[in-house]
Amino acid sequence: MSLQLYAHPFSSYSQKVLIALDENATPYRLRLLSSEDPKTGEEFAALWPLKRFPVLVDGAETVVESSIIIEHLELNHPGARPLLPRDPKQALPVRAMDRFFDNYVMTPMMRIVFDRIRAEADRDPVGVAEARALLDTAYQWLDGQLGSRQWACEGDFSMADCSAAPSLFYADWVHEIDAAFANTRAYRARLLARPSVARAVEAARPYRHLFPLGAPDRD
Repeated sequence: MSLQLYAHPFSSYSQKVLIALDENATPYRLRLLSSEDPKTGEEFAALWPLKRFPVLVDGAETVVESSIIIEHLELNHPGARPLLPRDPKQALPVRAMDRFFDNYVMTPMMRIVFDRIRAEADRDPVGVAEARALLDTAYQWLDGQLGSRQWACEGDFSMADCSAAPSLFYADWVHEIDAAFANTRAYRARLLARPSVARAVEAARPYRHLFPLGAPDRD
């Protein structure tokens, strides 16, 4: 096994892949991206000039984008716990929910975070308000979809839940899930209790001081 993952444990998209790797106890080497290790950063930039992580190196193959990395693992390094149904029709709902969490929870959450990093004169209050409204709509929609489900889709823990865990974890810090969305709040709690997710959260704990909005005193 020659898997190398260029990532950072505090990164939401890195956590998505780290959770998938953990679920199947897939062996890999973490190439930690840090300002204290410029050489690894240079390797990473040479592999993927867009410099968005995580990036997986599997032998001679470089794989980018978190969902594609998980699908690559499913195809080339399958474990005992499939994260994507083998049947293409059954896999579609999982892929759809994966995209929902990335596009409508993770993306607006990150829009709010990145706005805080800007100089105050360059901030975008209209964009932040739009992002918060989108998060409220996403929380509400998810609440109705979940119903009595344990996980994001019918059946077992899947790639969609790998995406949901960091999305909802950080989004609730940025724009708290309203108590009216009880299903969404309960689902987030179930995710945090999942051993693979709990380990990802714990690995990121030392970096919480880096959170631009100030990390709340809760998980």
